[in-house]
Amino acid sequence: MSIISKAPLELVAGFLPLLDCALLVAAREKGFAHDQGIELNLLRDLSWAAVRDRLAIGGLDAAQTPAPLPIATSLGLGSLKVDMIAPMALGLGGNAITVSNDIIHAMSAYETLDGDPARTGASLQKALAHRRQTGQRPAIFAVVHPFSSHNYELRYWLGACGIAPDNDVQIVVLPPPFLPDALASRQIDGYCVGEPWNSLAVSRGIGQIVTTKARIWPASIEKVLSLRADTDARKPQSIARLVRALTDASLWCGDPANIEELAGLLAKPAYLDMPPEQLLPGLTGILPMAYGQSREQNFLNLGAGATCPWRQQAIWFYAQMVRWGQTQFSSEGLERAASVFRPDLYEAATGASMPHDKAPLTQTFDCASFDPFAVEAYLAGLGSADKQQTSILT
Repeated sequence: MSIISKAPLELVAGFLPLLDCALLVAAREKGFAHDQGIELNLLRDLSWAAVRDRLAIGGLDAAQTPAPLPIATSLGLGSLKVDMIAPMALGLGGNAITVSNDIIHAMSAYETLDGDPARTGASLQKALAHRRQTGQRPAIFAVVHPFSSHNYELRYWLGACGIAPDNDVQIVVLPPPFLPDALASRQIDGYCVGEPWNSLAVSRGIGQIVTTKARIWPASIEKVLSLRADTDARKPQSIARLVRALTDASLWCGDPANIEELAGLLAKPAYLDMPPEQLLPGLTGILPMAYGQSREQNFLNLGAGATCPWRQQAIWFYAQMVRWGQTQFSSEGLERAASVFRPDLYEAATGASMPHDKAPLTQTFDCASFDPFAVEAYLAGLGSADKQQTSILT
């Protein structure tokens, strides 16, 4: 529904050059923001730290961010403590794990590489053990921010496969566009990032995709729309109008008939600035995996069902922050983390009715259970391997 306004509401939103900035780009380019009386200006940045800081100090009205980032900012972890909200998710899935040619060669000597996280992880565990036995330096993996789903997905996968993060491997932080060059120069041995920076490494012949977020944790929130909690006080009705515009954009982006046009929009110099054909693997889910081309089911979902900010997933992210020593557990911290995701604002803006207390929290690849109402029991059950980071590579 269009909103007639004499003076458009001017909003500036930050983003990084990744496929899941698609909703923001489509909202601007296809007129969905204009239909809600918004003049939406998009500001491309290189790092999530820069986007977070611009948002925190008021240089941005809104931003695409990794889902855990507004939680961490609200808790005062890693930077300024600023109350943030996430009234909408910007998509599900979209990440992959890419390793260097040297690592893939070593992994190939063990388990079959078929994209399965358990078998792939077992192969990596053996390859890293051999690496240690032969006196080579520990492998270095990169993620895009300490408080990112990429960090927690990589750590979860490694830990579940018998590899102790921070001990058996080194994990560093680099902006997404820098990762292929870092891999090519052998400064890192692998990374977890969103598309197109995985398939780009494959096309350059410098690495191989070994598994995906969609296989590690299916249907998990990736990016969210982040805003300061005082946004509506500064610019009344901006949250609801922006959520409606992005919801309309999600329906357009989620239509397979629009994939080629969407690739063309994202390819523009102001956004990803690369040929459209380099964006199609991630948008179609047909990825160049280590074992050959594969259609990854639900690799990146931008459409219907992908935009509600489920609080249960916010709680999972908080549990990972505690698990990996980024904060201490407290009931206050748990409540604060859960309150950052705002399905109530999503419902109010879109008219949707979402079952908050029964939101989907699909199992991770290892079939481990997670009860968002029993976080302390979950953390207690992790055992000493996480807490002491004991190496089990032999």
